Amino acid sequence: MLIGHIKEIVRHPVKSFSGESVKKATIMEYGLYGDRSHAFLDETRQGKFLTITQFPEMVTYKARFSDEESIEHYPQVEVITPEGKVMNWEEDELRKEIEGKSKRNISLITYTPDHVPLGAIEEEHLQLVTDASLLKLKEIWGKSDVDFRRFRPNLLISLQEKIPFIEEEWFGKHIRIGSEVEIQLKRHCERCMIITVDPENGERDASLLKTVVKERKNHFGVYASVIKTGQIHVGDEVVLLG
Repeated sequence: MLIGHIKEIVRHPVKSFSGESVKKATIMEYGLYGDRSHAFLDETRQGKFLTITQFPEMVTYKARFSDEESIEHYPQVEVITPEGKVMNWEEDELRKEIEGKSKRNISLITYTPDHVPLGAIEEEHLQLVTDASLLKLKEIWGKSDVDFRRFRPNLLISLQEKIPFIEEEWFGKHIRIGSEVEIQLKRHCERCMIITVDPENGERDASLLKTVVKERKNHFGVYASVIKTGQIHVGDEVVLLG
């Protein structure tokens, strides 16, 4: 059954930085190619990443791959600072800047194109949200807009029938995207303070999280695991199987 189309594909080459909206991407066994493949380790907390939770301003840094996908090695990751300066991931100046602003000792970690551990996204292979659910949340929250990037999904789906939160009724079911990719919807995404941070300016509004906790039992968006890998494109049909 056709349920919608892919409206946005977003990958985050650097964990907790703003990601890049792309027209096409490869779904790997671990999820979207290169998603959370580069990260900062917080040396003040053994084995932990530095994220928006500790340093909200991270969201005002934008990360993108400078070239096409390659399974041999990642393209260069370019970072655009809040001031508009472009740096490369490996530049020590970037590390020093993040270290100075966050007031934490950090180090860099980069995974390989064929293996990004589950810990990079921390929950599942993919996260997706729907346009109908965003519109309903906007109504519930009572603010002028709800930027989907607050929720840091990989896929934004435009539904054929605009039924809010219908995706939560599909847990355990399989979905086909385009002609190749198949995923299984797994469970709710429980939200945290990250959604309170405006992706444009890093300003916080705690009322959004309070609304999601009160009205949605702290659930918004769903997690999915990869069943079949392949290419996806903006505009691809999304089909509920079985």
